[in-house]
Amino acid sequence: MLEILLNLTRSGGQKMTHPLTDSRALRRVIDEIPGDNAFKALDQIVGWLESLQGVADFPEDRLYEAVSRLHDAAQPHLKRLARDYLHSPRLSRSEEKCLWTISHGFWIMLALSYERCLPPAGAKMPGAHFRQVLPALCARLIAALGNVLKWEQFHYMASTGDLWQRLGAALLVAERAGGAGRESQSRDAASDVGSPQLEFAKVVAFHAASLENLLPLQIELAERLITHFSPGFVFSAEVDRDSVYWVDLAHAGPPTRLARRPQHAEPTQRFFKPAKAHAAILKLIHDLEKGLDVPGHVIPGGQYDAQTLLPVLRHLSLHLASVPPQRRNKRYSVKQRALVVNGLDNVRMVFSGNHAGLGIHLPMESWVVEDVSRGGFGAVLNSIPGEWLKVGALIAMQPEGGATWQLGIVRRCHRLGESDAQIGIEMLALHGTPVDLRMRVASTFAAVDSIPALMIREGNAAGEVRVVMPLASFNANETLEYEEDGQYRLLTPVAFVEQAADCELARYRKGASG
Repeated sequence: MLEILLNLTRSGGQKMTHPLTDSRALRRVIDEIPGDNAFKALDQIVGWLESLQGVADFPEDRLYEAVSRLHDAAQPHLKRLARDYLHSPRLSRSEEKCLWTISHGFWIMLALSYERCLPPAGAKMPGAHFRQVLPALCARLIAALGNVLKWEQFHYMASTGDLWQRLGAALLVAERAGGAGRESQSRDAASDVGSPQLEFAKVVAFHAASLENLLPLQIELAERLITHFSPGFVFSAEVDRDSVYWVDLAHAGPPTRLARRPQHAEPTQRFFKPAKAHAAILKLIHDLEKGLDVPGHVIPGGQYDAQTLLPVLRHLSLHLASVPPQRRNKRYSVKQRALVVNGLDNVRMVFSGNHAGLGIHLPMESWVVEDVSRGGFGAVLNSIPGEWLKVGALIAMQPEGGATWQLGIVRRCHRLGESDAQIGIEMLALHGTPVDLRMRVASTFAAVDSIPALMIREGNAAGEVRVVMPLASFNANETLEYEEDGQYRLLTPVAFVEQAADCELARYRKGASG
């Protein structure tokens, strides 16, 4: 690439032009992108996109052609890195950061490149040929900014108002050209984008779905489910009785819940409601709970079972409803330090009370709790402790000066910078009982490997307990047993509750062994 850039073609021996203005050079560049190395391929593509930023006189029709072709060439490599990011079980912090930085950086550069293709604000609309590709350009730009938002959500970062202003500007250009509702045609369909208006509605739904308490893979599944259900959304300039969110395309700021109508009506205001999409979400939940298979068209190319999809679908059914959920418990401001340990093994140790007597020094964090409610607490961290801190992490917390530990799980994590974060914790129980579970092979306590678990005896249905176990431990057809007060007791599976970051939670019916 460097050689081509250093040998820019000259017109008339004087004027320097960018090599990608030539269609043959563009094809050669695309052909030379390595197909077997995603890192190298994206590095080359980003390099070409960066080279376009400094060219002032690039022909407008050729500029969009160059950016969109580079975008298409990047698609398989982006999918490969996203798959590694979301599905690799043991990424180190440096590996995770590398994958995130490359992917997030690509979408930022792609969005900037598409924005360069847009006519300047207030300028006369381009010729008929360019107006034909303008809907696809705006849709691709909105989708690129939506991917910036998604990758920031993977890191639990708050989006800036600037991003929403850029999204609004792209949709306004499409509306001005009369193409906001027009689907992409021909080769542009390869980018998997719909009309500019549909792409914008999908980003609004992604924001409205409040995904900050989901794991990254669940966030990805939520976005793909939103795409599947998006034809049922209503996004328009008219406010309806059941509109849920509104946004002003001309101003910075994310969509706002429509508790009441905006104070001043503006022609750039748009309104969103889930409409038929919500009923479709509920129907899919009902079908999967009945034991039906996941339809192949719901998430094309993805093999996900009902157990994986149902928690995400239930989350979407709550937040993309005509009446989104309200905060259940009032918060109270406090300032109190608390000791925190993480991970099932360490949490079991503190609830057993044996770590001090055995001389075991557990890794502990000191957090400052800033607010509490009946359901949990919030804390602000000035130093992110390590790779373990993520949504779904199991913790035990002991208030400063207290003698007992409480069991909780990280539900929200907003990064405020490289080292600061706001954490939201749901308290699962005031106590947990460490137990060693074994599969019931016969009527005896079988000599097989045990499952280290934590039993929650409070807040359950009559005759039931909840059990926190290592990942992939629950089996709906497998009765377990454990020893208590010298007797063997049975645990009959009732239901899988959820998969967290490093453990899973299930319900069991408790009984005595025969």
